[in-house]
Amino acid sequence: MKVVRYLNNARLAFFSIGYGLSGALIGGTLNRIMIAELGLPASLVAFFFAVPLLISPARVWLGYRSDGFPVFGKRREPYIIFGAFVIGLGIFAASNVAAHPSKSIALLVLSGTLSFMLYGLGRNLAHNTYQALVSDRYAGTTRTRAITFYEVATLLGSVMGAGFIGKALESYEPAKLISVSTGVAVVIFVLAALAAIGQESRDQALEIATESARKVPFQTVLKEVVFADPQVRILFTLVIFTFIGTLAQDALLEPYGALVLGMSVGDTTRLTMYWGLGVLASMLTCGLFLIKWLGYMKLMRTGIVASILVFVGLVATGLTGNTGIFKSLVFVMGLGTGLAGAGILSAIISFTTPIRAGLLMGVWGVANMVGHAAGNLTGGILVDSVRYATGNAFFAYSSLFAMEAVMLAVALYLSTKLNANVSHAYTEEVNILAAAASTE
Repeated sequence: MKVVRYLNNARLAFFSIGYGLSGALIGGTLNRIMIAELGLPASLVAFFFAVPLLISPARVWLGYRSDGFPVFGKRREPYIIFGAFVIGLGIFAASNVAAHPSKSIALLVLSGTLSFMLYGLGRNLAHNTYQALVSDRYAGTTRTRAITFYEVATLLGSVMGAGFIGKALESYEPAKLISVSTGVAVVIFVLAALAAIGQESRDQALEIATESARKVPFQTVLKEVVFADPQVRILFTLVIFTFIGTLAQDALLEPYGALVLGMSVGDTTRLTMYWGLGVLASMLTCGLFLIKWLGYMKLMRTGIVASILVFVGLVATGLTGNTGIFKSLVFVMGLGTGLAGAGILSAIISFTTPIRAGLLMGVWGVANMVGHAAGNLTGGILVDSVRYATGNAFFAYSSLFAMEAVMLAVALYLSTKLNANVSHAYTEEVNILAAAASTE
């Protein structure tokens, strides 16, 4: 019985791998092809890639549907598989737009927007429901460790996918792009089906949770469980501030290394590798034992404090010009990002309940995407503004690092106000379970 459980747990990671693979194709390959090979304006391509973020609020409603409206008696598996199917359709459509771009600008914008909207809808539906399934399947510290492990699987899927896709598309041809994209879409669907089928248990507690979720209208749940809950607002804000604080420099470290420290193209390109190794190492150790030993709150705060110290160090490195220390700091930045990320993931899943897992995962997913988008936008605007005003690259990037340190300090303060046991969703669950027990 234990062996079967372990195999099912491992099988569940197939979805994460496929999810990472989809991100590698869309975020890496298609991005480059649209700008470099097709010569499309970077602003237009950026808009296309922002579409999945813009429709992310739909995750909340999709999560509500998954919580209370089962399909074929299952409230997670069919939504995951259908979402993966829609991801594949979006990938196929977007690849066709890239391979055979319309000469009409209006038609190109329309077809690109619809393609990325389809991709974003599938991605939001599948990933949100998958996280709700993970929340349903695990309990206690096992649940917080599991969500971290599956996030590591997503990163591995992205890295492996980039390698395979890069090898398959070493020489770009439109027909080859369509072929590779179709193959990726099929693989994602198969992995999602293999991961999801047979993972849900059916018992009385689940039936009570499903009935309770369906009983309350979506608008009422949104008002009472989300907007009216101070704990939800605190965690939502904390997620946004942490993502801005850790990711605003994401696309700007390489230019900092070049403009301030005089590093070569090869050296700055490897910075992503140092950062990624740090993230993977810290998240893996969190999943293995750190969460169990220390708890997610200490991990989150440790990651935030480490990241603040790194940003102070980056400013100091700009003054000294020491590239060796800079590379080491980038690795430590990855460690801090991984610790903070694992802590936040664990906090998020700790706030979910069997009744509202899908809906609440949708709320946190929106916060995640808002933080990503705001971080990228804020970082670029701040650096450009300060550099334009002062003409000094060091001042521009130092202001960015200082802003990130302040954002993280605010997130650190907000973490002291978190308490999942007083959230409205937790109180709702306790009351419903108590009422069910009294009728037995």
